[in-house]
Amino acid sequence: MERYRQEVVAELKKELQRDNVMAIPRISKVTLSMGLGKAIAESQGKALENKRFLEAIHAISTVAGQKPVICKSRKSVSNFKLRQDWPVGLRVTLRKHRMYEFLDRLISLAVPRIRDFRGLDPSGFDGRGNFNMGLSEYGVFPEINPDKITFQQGLNITICTTARNDSEARRLLTMLGMPFRT
Repeated sequence: MERYRQEVVAELKKELQRDNVMAIPRISKVTLSMGLGKAIAESQGKALENKRFLEAIHAISTVAGQKPVICKSRKSVSNFKLRQDWPVGLRVTLRKHRMYEFLDRLISLAVPRIRDFRGLDPSGFDGRGNFNMGLSEYGVFPEINPDKITFQQGLNITICTTARNDSEARRLLTMLGMPFRT
């Protein structure tokens, strides 16, 4: 947060030629989400009794530093053997200090530990200045003990910014230290 205020704002102010500090792009929130399709198939709607689901709750709360919200299905889908109001995933929204602390850990510790890492895919932007990335396994975070992982699970990370377009958002994230592929 201090780095953003001291270094990034001044440099973006020059690059984007904006006088008002409030017009400079900033990160508004970071959302972590995890879909748990395999856990639903095993649990038949009783996800909170399922070991895979409980392990995912523990992992995402350890990584994020706060308890996740359990997302439930909106409607029944017979092909997926899914009923309405069954738990299907987890979501955590980080803001302010926890958000910056998580981003620091993501950029400096977790991303370099990704297997065969050659940079983040720049096509993860959505056209409105938000960046999405997926991790195939959450074990890259240093808080997670790899010996206690019994099920591999993916993790989706969405970084929402106040940027007007993708190029401004990419510049902001690059200045914060995100290693994008060239």
